Amino acid sequence: MNQKLDPEFLVEMQRRMLRIRRFDERASKMVKRGAIPGTVHTSIGQEAQVVGATMALGEHDYMTGNHRSHGHPIGKGSPLGPLMAELVGKAGGVCGGKGGSLHLADFNVGSLGESGIVGSSIPIATGAALSSKVLGNGKVSLAFFGDGAANQGCLYESLNIAGVWKLPVIFLCENNQYALSTQAWTVTSGVIADRAAGFGIPGVRVENGQDIMAVYDAVSTAVDRARAGEGPTLVEVVTYRYNEHSEGLRLATDYRNADEKADWLARDPIVLHRQYLIDNWIATTEELDQLEADVLAEVEDAVTFTNDSPFPEPSIAFADLYTEPITPSKYLDPIGARP
Repeated sequence: MNQKLDPEFLVEMQRRMLRIRRFDERASKMVKRGAIPGTVHTSIGQEAQVVGATMALGEHDYMTGNHRSHGHPIGKGSPLGPLMAELVGKAGGVCGGKGGSLHLADFNVGSLGESGIVGSSIPIATGAALSSKVLGNGKVSLAFFGDGAANQGCLYESLNIAGVWKLPVIFLCENNQYALSTQAWTVTSGVIADRAAGFGIPGVRVENGQDIMAVYDAVSTAVDRARAGEGPTLVEVVTYRYNEHSEGLRLATDYRNADEKADWLARDPIVLHRQYLIDNWIATTEELDQLEADVLAEVEDAVTFTNDSPFPEPSIAFADLYTEPITPSKYLDPIGARP
């Protein structure tokens, strides 16, 4: 049976979308209660795009993210506990508490990292694809970026070199139509996916990014091309974030139209896929209710794991920064000034 039609695979899609939704909902509450330093950017509303893309990848394939990237490692299979602990800055986090919400990575699932610097992880994914080609290990790389990064020069440099060298990389634009509060159509000329033609590579636009199977099909085709040595693909997925750009952000005006928001809320990807599973006799209502309960329990376990995890020891503050670790006392005099 084709993997995408396998009942267990389809139910797992729902599980991972629910994990992202419930994880981000809890993270949002924790920010507002002061439990998470700084802020977080949730993927609530964009789950189909995240899971459809990540589940099209193989277990050992690479990916890079952006500032809105808790969902990407969850979609790829990361356990929730270490991810939640990382948001809080605990030692049990995937990066030992040093990455936080904006700069976490989980090499165990091929997540090479994310960044708050717009577009900055795109060249990293391209470099990973180059290493795959040089080593001949068959791994594919996927770079997630938003519509706000679609006009960054590093994207076009990466598209160009990936096209010239036929690198096994997929460039995936998560077009949620707003860069913070800037409407994409006011700063971006034309269709983002059409820009691929200038580099001699395929460009695909998924108009309904709330349809997980549409995203999965588009990215699977791109992955197959990459793995076959046919080079990169630019995929644009039109989706929508339900929450504000970042949790706790307050703007003077509501830049999103109420009817627009209502239309997208009516196309909740989790609700749509749940109904698909029921209508096609893949899972019963009772089974899906139990699935939701199981995911809620996972999130509670993640919170417990986070609460039980200690904060990092101050002594490791300078670890993992350089190939040769530095010793603060070697470079600082007793009062903390450089010699």
